Amino acid sequence: MNGTVLVRAPSSRLAEGIVTHIRRTAVDVARARAQHAAYAGALAACGWMIAQVPAAEDCPDSVFIEDTVVVCEDLAVLARPGAPARRAEVAGVATIARSMGLRTAAIQEPGTLDGGDVLQAGHTVYAGRGGRTNSAGIRQLRALLAPLGRTVIAVPLSGVLHLKSAVTALPDGTFLLLPQLVPAGLFPAVRPVDEESGCHVVPLGADRVLIAASAPRTAELLDDLGFTPVVADISEFEKLEGCVTCLSVLVPGQ
Repeated sequence: MNGTVLVRAPSSRLAEGIVTHIRRTAVDVARARAQHAAYAGALAACGWMIAQVPAAEDCPDSVFIEDTVVVCEDLAVLARPGAPARRAEVAGVATIARSMGLRTAAIQEPGTLDGGDVLQAGHTVYAGRGGRTNSAGIRQLRALLAPLGRTVIAVPLSGVLHLKSAVTALPDGTFLLLPQLVPAGLFPAVRPVDEESGCHVVPLGADRVLIAASAPRTAELLDDLGFTPVVADISEFEKLEGCVTCLSVLVPGQ
């Protein structure tokens, strides 16, 4: 078993979720729930234990659980989402994190931090400074992770919701990235991609890499590089600027 993965079922109000950089289109909640179940099933098939955080029916965006917490070793940093309407999502995740034996620390006002803006790559942590995460939040994250030997590098963002909407890391230490959305020079060993959803991946252990079905060319590239793409259809969540990273929080085995 690789560890535990936190997921949260979609709210019946999912279609009311926040849209920032794309035009709103209709969301099929029943289809989204089926896609979410298949997504969790793919993680389980790769050796991850699924921990279901209680649903938050009054929080339309609560399925995007990554934004509520950043887990580094045995520390769960409880986020303070940049969208005030999303702050009620954090309490339920905090309860589960503590039940798993994780230490918790919280981002405090005036700081804001969305977990989707935090990309961990070894002992380097990249933090996106954009619409949802501010400089005070990044300073607090830096102070919380320094005792764990992590270096936090701030990355300026524009035109994209979260850092991990523009760049993620592969198991070999290279980065899949959309150059027009994020400064490529801040990352070592960049692999530019031409599909927006192709820069959203989740390493699942060994050579397996989770990727959205909407990025077939990037999945083919990963296969050619010797990785095993694990493809998930998340089209209903993509209508709300969601990606494969934001639907789960991986907690590797301690």
